[in-house]
Amino acid sequence: MSTSGHAEENSGEASGRQLQRNLTNRHIQLIAIGGAIGTGLFMGSGKTIATAGPSILLVYLIIGSALFLFMRAMGEILLSDRQYGTFADIIRHFLGPSMGFVMGWTYWLCWVVTGIADVVAITGYVHFWWPDLPSWIPVVATALLLFALNAMTVKAFGETEFWFAMIKIVAIIALIVVGVIMVAIGMQDSNGTSAAVSNLWSHGGLFQTGFTGFLGGFQIAIFAFVGIELVGTTVAETADPDTTLPKAINSIPVRVVLFYICSLAVIMMVTPWDQIDKTQSPFVTMFSLTGLGMAASLVNLVVLTSAASSANSGIYSTSRMLFSLSLQGDAAPFFSRLSKRHVPQNALFLSCVFLLSAAILLAFGDSILSVFTVVTAMSATLFMVVWVLVVIAYLFYVRKYPDKHQDSAFKLPGGVFSAWLFIIFIVLMVVVLALESESLKGLLMSAAWMVIITVVGVVRRHRALDRRGRAPISA
Repeated sequence: MSTSGHAEENSGEASGRQLQRNLTNRHIQLIAIGGAIGTGLFMGSGKTIATAGPSILLVYLIIGSALFLFMRAMGEILLSDRQYGTFADIIRHFLGPSMGFVMGWTYWLCWVVTGIADVVAITGYVHFWWPDLPSWIPVVATALLLFALNAMTVKAFGETEFWFAMIKIVAIIALIVVGVIMVAIGMQDSNGTSAAVSNLWSHGGLFQTGFTGFLGGFQIAIFAFVGIELVGTTVAETADPDTTLPKAINSIPVRVVLFYICSLAVIMMVTPWDQIDKTQSPFVTMFSLTGLGMAASLVNLVVLTSAASSANSGIYSTSRMLFSLSLQGDAAPFFSRLSKRHVPQNALFLSCVFLLSAAILLAFGDSILSVFTVVTAMSATLFMVVWVLVVIAYLFYVRKYPDKHQDSAFKLPGGVFSAWLFIIFIVLMVVVLALESESLKGLLMSAAWMVIITVVGVVRRHRALDRRGRAPISA
């Protein structure tokens, strides 16, 4: 979320006003925890379970382990020098201003695309109650709501996100508790299937869908983790990053086990994986089995809130990133103007306008789930680009500052070997995304973006160098 880093802090000189710094520790901690619970968990888990079967638990464990290495690499660099406020500073320092430009605009697009995916998910949740409602209505309503929420003070944003995150956390814990009770009493569904731990392996085994199905589980599962880097960048701006950053990063494995593995394991214990409807959120489906009339509607409201929370954070991030790019001369000065409430309203407006493209995608897509798959594949690919750039910067950091690396109190376990292991993992994820037609579309769109923005970045850099070369030398 704090992608603007030092640029924001210096905005007072640039614009006469500063962005407000009113997010308290309470806000930051809940936003960080809530950021570990993505829309991909609520909306996409039905499809990942149907694709990979019970092996989806191993999928989440592998992704979580890989991203833990990424976060440790980023954490080591951030703690090596207080000049680094965010990963944007890291990339600019080690990979140069051209890559900084590429990363800044790519990260902006990351959250725009993620916001579109969240809006698509919200539309699907709204159709749970009103299946005949035109899709453009929830899209426009969501864009207007997000603009209104973010146009207020940053403290209001923090408070909104605090309660959004709290709802998500309580919902998952409630699901786990209710699921364990169902398993304990051996509750039966309409098909006469009893809830039991053995449902994890008694319906064809852990790898019933084969190795191909196992690989397919990564396609949407990795989208559930987008934004995990916000934990590090947000905590890095606190007064005592040497304590808070390691604590936040080291808690990632616990969050992965609790939020992803435990919740999905409980779902598949209650309803065998081969009976789960991939077009529906399994969270809603499981609570509907309780027999309580309002249970399914209540959980649908919770998962809708979760998607709104993710979109809200995304819009906040895109507006601040665009604001930062403007201050650095990488975007029009128009986007660095602040409103009376110290909000980059022009940047915010543009980001919200892009959300409306969800209506076009829904109008021409085969289904909400197919549109969601394409958009999440593009989002996940763009985020993977940002993650890889940070890890590549880590390799430069180890080579350039071997003493800092040696003296670090928060070293990446395995060092350079782990960094290369992560890069190989990301390459394999790109291959996996290319195996399925819908995710391949998103992958190709991401590749097109990277080619275009890299060319623009290199051309801008050469023009800047040419202007400096032609400038008269002062005495």
